[in-house]
Amino acid sequence: MRVTDQATGRRPATAAEAIDLKCVGLSKSFRDFWMRPRVRAVESVDLEIRRGEIFGLLGPNGSGKSTTIKMILGLITPTAGRIAVLGHRPRDVATKRQIGYLPEESYLYRFLSARETLDFYGRLFRIPARERRERIDRLLAMVGLEAVGHRPVGEFSKGMQRRVGLAQSLINDPQFLILDEPTSGMDPVGARQIRDLIADLGRRGKTVLLCTHQLSDVEDLCDRVAIMFGGRIRATGRCDELLADENASTIHTPLLDPVVADEVRGVLARHGLAPVTIERPRRRLETVFLEVVEQARAAGLETSGARAGGSVPDFLRGDERADTAAELAVPGEATAAAAGVAPAEGDAVNRRADIDTALLDSLLPDAADDRSA
Repeated sequence: MRVTDQATGRRPATAAEAIDLKCVGLSKSFRDFWMRPRVRAVESVDLEIRRGEIFGLLGPNGSGKSTTIKMILGLITPTAGRIAVLGHRPRDVATKRQIGYLPEESYLYRFLSARETLDFYGRLFRIPARERRERIDRLLAMVGLEAVGHRPVGEFSKGMQRRVGLAQSLINDPQFLILDEPTSGMDPVGARQIRDLIADLGRRGKTVLLCTHQLSDVEDLCDRVAIMFGGRIRATGRCDELLADENASTIHTPLLDPVVADEVRGVLARHGLAPVTIERPRRRLETVFLEVVEQARAAGLETSGARAGGSVPDFLRGDERADTAAELAVPGEATAAAAGVAPAEGDAVNRRADIDTALLDSLLPDAADDRSA
């Protein structure tokens, strides 16, 4: 029986659950031509993210967030400190199969369609052809691009490209998801849909590291946050703990008659609580915007852009699957053969896949041996 927290809808963390990311004393210094320390980008960062947690990494530009993410992904080597990602070193190749990454900028092949783009990345993960097609259909429906999946991504707006990038980061059904500015360039409707999808992924047991300047997204989504400045973590904790105002109280009532409002002020004044401000609450602009859009849709008006997205596909199972050594291993002969004989859906994706497969073979000789066996 799976017990969930009634407030968040997620399972409460237990001591026995896995730690998907742990950084201890993480530091990074960039050096000049003479190997002298030039910039201390990250200094003595301690970070721990539990399985199934949505964690927000915040900070102004230049605070060290991007450098930290690059070290977590194994793209750069830390100067000091240790990192464990899903229990392995960041550069462990097999662990990459369990990681999804959406970078701050959507680096996509502009002449490939959205469907061909997802097919290309699915082939890199050696996903069998039939399963790959099913995942692509469900992911395009999830991000609201099923009607325009045939169009080249170079024709898409920035917000639509971010939707393709999010689908690409989920094609391999990752356990650990790193999202850098996922709602950048999106309209309020799209941003709300992406936030709902991220929340659903968290409820399914996915671990999400969210890096964004949209602080409202962090308040709505994150279980815990860390705020960086100058390469160090200056504050960390649960959102409700960090945001609580210790010096004020809020009382919500129906609309008060002026006479009643005066009586309330009088009662509070007798207890030394003055001055007191009574005002009507304001709705968020996002709420009004979404209501206008929904009314337009209900009236039958259409748009040529992305549509309303669907739910998270069932194949994104989260922690309901067993993290066995077989799942982390590079696919064997059967999976490689199934992926090798699968036809691509376009000549462009074939050419791109051949180029990148050759590059991967040069970097990963073991994978090349598996496919040729």
